[in-house]
Amino acid sequence: MFYSLTGSVIYTDESSVAISCSGVAFRCFTSFNTLCKIGSVGETATLYTYLSVREDALDLFGFADVAELDCFKILIGVSGVGPKAGIAILSRLTPDKLSQAVASGDVKAITAAQGIGPKIAQRIIVELKDKLAPFSSGVSAVELGDVVPNIASNTEKDAVDALISLGFTRSEASLAIGKLDKNLSLDDMIKQALLGLSGNF
Repeated sequence: MFYSLTGSVIYTDESSVAISCSGVAFRCFTSFNTLCKIGSVGETATLYTYLSVREDALDLFGFADVAELDCFKILIGVSGVGPKAGIAILSRLTPDKLSQAVASGDVKAITAAQGIGPKIAQRIIVELKDKLAPFSSGVSAVELGDVVPNIASNTEKDAVDALISLGFTRSEASLAIGKLDKNLSLDDMIKQALLGLSGNF
């Protein structure tokens, strides 16, 4: 019914934004990632939308780009993942990060989203293993699959665990450690991995 909305931002909160289009304001539920992109009240924004139709409600969901909208549609196609769960996941993980988490089987990264338990995370991984690859930028599912099994030594495992404790997902930590010289000390591994994760690697 709606493909996109373009207008002035007149209201935002932690989970939604209202866009005024020709005198009519549309409230769209959205992700934290989109809220960070659309700008402040008074600025012009475009949201790509999905209309959820239920017996008791019509809810409009909006996203700053088509990639996030497409990822949302794929997510809610998984049994047990409704629109609110899809928003929760995309508030925690960008489509790129979600693709990496699914490709590497990183349950912890997905369950970091509010209200998402291990069973749902496992179902997302199983059902979307081959469907989210287009959202991954620069790292293929094959590469992710190759990196994680190579984390074999105790030093590498300890380095991965240290990075996870700092807030990185297992897939991010495994990719960073997997690129390093396996003979490095634990401290050096962590330092170099942090440089890589910060974009300086």
